Amino acid sequence: MRCQLTSGSSRRRVTYLMMMVFMASVFCGVMFARSDSDSNPDSKVIARGGGTTIIEGGTGTAGGFTPVLTTIAFHAEKEGGAVTGGFECLALAPEANAGPGSGQFTVNAMYVTGQITGAVLKGDTATLTGTADITGLGAGKNVSFTFVVRKGGPGATSLLKVDSLPTVVFNEILLQGAFEVRPVAHED
Repeated sequence: MRCQLTSGSSRRRVTYLMMMVFMASVFCGVMFARSDSDSNPDSKVIARGGGTTIIEGGTGTAGGFTPVLTTIAFHAEKEGGAVTGGFECLALAPEANAGPGSGQFTVNAMYVTGQITGAVLKGDTATLTGTADITGLGAGKNVSFTFVVRKGGPGATSLLKVDSLPTVVFNEILLQGAFEVRPVAHED
């Protein structure tokens, strides 16, 4: 038996069926994720998100302004009385301050990879704390950090402070992505 799709209506039916299968798989995935997170009532997401940000003021060095883009991802949850989670922030600067290469963000200015161990929620804002290993600017091992994030999509703000750079605050504005902050229904 040979199956050929020659007519436009047959192609439309196949496209329709493929769309229905895709939508069903997305629905099942969402329901599975919800049932998985609901199966452990003691585990609550406090904050999570990711995206691309721009650091307000860039490098802010005396030699001139250099813009900095970051790729950021984080999650924090509370299980029982403990806060756990992860934090990643890769800051990239352009190859050159002006001219060719000035729009190519390929220079690793700073990379922060850490564990979240504390959280304080206030309205739509979460203050997450922990320790991280840092390369580039502020390099060090087990460096304490504070990440303050405000719920929202593009335009939402966050602030990163690392103890290895005590006088520097990285004010970040979300360009793409989303930050979620969820009040925990019960505090232990």
